[in-house]
Amino acid sequence: MNLKKTFIGVLILFFSLNSYSQKLVEVWRTGPNMKTPESVYYDSNNDLIYVANINDNPSEKDGNGFISQLNPDGTVKKMEWVTGLSAPKGMAVFEGKLYVSDIDELVEIDIDKAKIINRYPAPGAIFLNDVAACGNGTIFVSDSRTNKIHALSNGKFEVWKEGDELEGINGLYTEDGKLYIGSQKIQVADVKSKKLSTLQTDCQGVDGLEKDNEGNFVFSNWPGRIFYLEDGQLTKLWDSTADKINTADVFFAKELNLLLVPTFFDNQVVAYKIEK
Repeated sequence: MNLKKTFIGVLILFFSLNSYSQKLVEVWRTGPNMKTPESVYYDSNNDLIYVANINDNPSEKDGNGFISQLNPDGTVKKMEWVTGLSAPKGMAVFEGKLYVSDIDELVEIDIDKAKIINRYPAPGAIFLNDVAACGNGTIFVSDSRTNKIHALSNGKFEVWKEGDELEGINGLYTEDGKLYIGSQKIQVADVKSKKLSTLQTDCQGVDGLEKDNEGNFVFSNWPGRIFYLEDGQLTKLWDSTADKINTADVFFAKELNLLLVPTFFDNQVVAYKIEK
């Protein structure tokens, strides 16, 4: 046996495992006072967290969905801040407006007025899901049932991209002219050319798709898993599938350095730090 080679191998294994030993540390939780929370969004300009509450059926136009406001410590500022929605899901903020998907339309809310000011129908849409705002003002919305991505640009809401390669899409994330798309894999599309490529496979169904302060992806699976992706290495941070505590559309609040997790049927929002 070559002891020198064995020792070097052990060191390499140790540092490799140590490099990817991320874990979640709970900071706060709201308690079960939410109503089927599907997504969260931290608005750094107003230092507030928005929570999209479906309040029962995620596919039914029942008009009982609403948006809550939380303080950064998880306390409720206003439970029913904006009402008049049915099954609000993904959210994004751009220039003082909160954009929320709601089954088959994109809803635009004036944040200062706490008022719905526009509704953009998406003909043929079945299950509009995540929302992401590009730096150029385009608002992207995924439809998990029709394999389409819709986009709102210059007041027009229309199909931006569709196809079998978008099967089961949900989580969206934008950065530097790129649109990252989560499904059973993570893909990236150039916003201008729409050219699509695959970054990561075997993701088990991406719900919320975010990046942390180190530029690494963190994403959720709705059944109750959270993963961290660094240098092509996928680490499972959380798995509550056995307890049926869902992890829906997560959001990484960079200014707070917190991962915000809506637990859907468990009716809570939980904040975690990602530690190594």
